Amino acid sequence: MRFLITGANGFVGRPLCKELFNRGCQVRAAMRSHGQLSAPGETVTVGAIDGETDWSSALSGVDAVIHLAARVHVMKDRAADPLAEFLKVNLYGTSNLAQQAASAGVKRFVYVSSVKVNGEQTTANRPFTESDEPDPQNPYAASKWRAEQDLQRIARETGLEVVIVRPPLVYGPGVKGNFIRLLAAIDRGIPLPVAGANNMRSLVYAGNLVDALIACATHPAAAGQTYLVSDGDDVSTAMLVDMIARSLGRNNRAFNFPHAILRAVATVLGHAEQVDRFFGSLRVNDEKLRRDLAWSPPYTLEQGLHATSEWYRARRNIS
Repeated sequence: MRFLITGANGFVGRPLCKELFNRGCQVRAAMRSHGQLSAPGETVTVGAIDGETDWSSALSGVDAVIHLAARVHVMKDRAADPLAEFLKVNLYGTSNLAQQAASAGVKRFVYVSSVKVNGEQTTANRPFTESDEPDPQNPYAASKWRAEQDLQRIARETGLEVVIVRPPLVYGPGVKGNFIRLLAAIDRGIPLPVAGANNMRSLVYAGNLVDALIACATHPAAAGQTYLVSDGDDVSTAMLVDMIARSLGRNNRAFNFPHAILRAVATVLGHAEQVDRFFGSLRVNDEKLRRDLAWSPPYTLEQGLHATSEWYRARRNIS
């Protein structure tokens, strides 16, 4: 079976290409520019991903596409029109690829969307499910939701088997953003005001997401479905900090601080969104994925955090 992977040189794309290769699959990695692929597989350069990208050579002989490439959510987006920039890649780029995939005879198209299509937060006792009314609250999430809708239209019109996957926060070796900043703060012994956090958040280790994406690309029951995915072990921010500290071999220096005061200060400094991420709940129920595809994550949360910490330590020692 031959797979086309977009975003192949990214955080999830690299382990995905490697795992597919290890399973005996043929892997074609689509890259925006010439460069060295950090994972095994054939490469093809496609240039910028938008509504005009020519995918003909990349799609030749392909059985399934796993579409990871996207314009990702960033804090303080400086684009004059953020929604237009997100739509250029996440909607028009995705729809163009799917239309050409259908015309090329590709059977299945797995689209990596985002739990942000569901919304930004959940209540403590009600996780998101696939049947919830979508509630995208920023341009990134809106672009992902519109892409999902257009993919469903293409599926109806062409017979392309579309599978949509909405992961929560993904972590693992190579992680960036807030997660690596959290690793660095704990590693440096910086006290964090999270000891009293009683929120609950779902995470997914990159290795677990890779396994789920392969199941979505190959299992007959996945065709036409939308799935949420997670490690299955929801944690509070306080619990997460403690687990990371233990993985790094550091003391947990978290302390209690009133959330209301912390958020007020963060709002003044323009960091309210980061505080909400640390103290808000965002849980997903991935029972549908587990039931339909007889899937279970191959790695526990503890194993995922250990692997991430080992990578961070090695990276720290090199730099």
